[in-house]
Amino acid sequence: MITIPSIDMMATGQNIIKLRKDAGLTVKDLQMMFGFTTPQAIYKWQHGTAMPTVDNLLVLAVVFGVHIDDIIVSDTVSKSQIGA
Repeated sequence: MITIPSIDMMATGQNIIKLRKDAGLTVKDLQMMFGFTTPQAIYKWQHGTAMPTVDNLLVLAVVFGVHIDDIIVSDTVSKSQIGA
């Protein structure tokens, strides 16, 4: 058996909400930092329907003062090894 991590998008979204609030930032604040014309991408991240790109995760980590690993919530699944 091999353990494969996967991203829990809903939990990651909830984590982004928590980190944003802990940093004292609004969705509008993040929208302006990223230069987005609308806040839709941020809402999608927070609702777990989309993930930030790696570049955007790096920016979020700096803005929140955490490591990227502290933003992403992972879940592990055990899978049989192929050919075993």
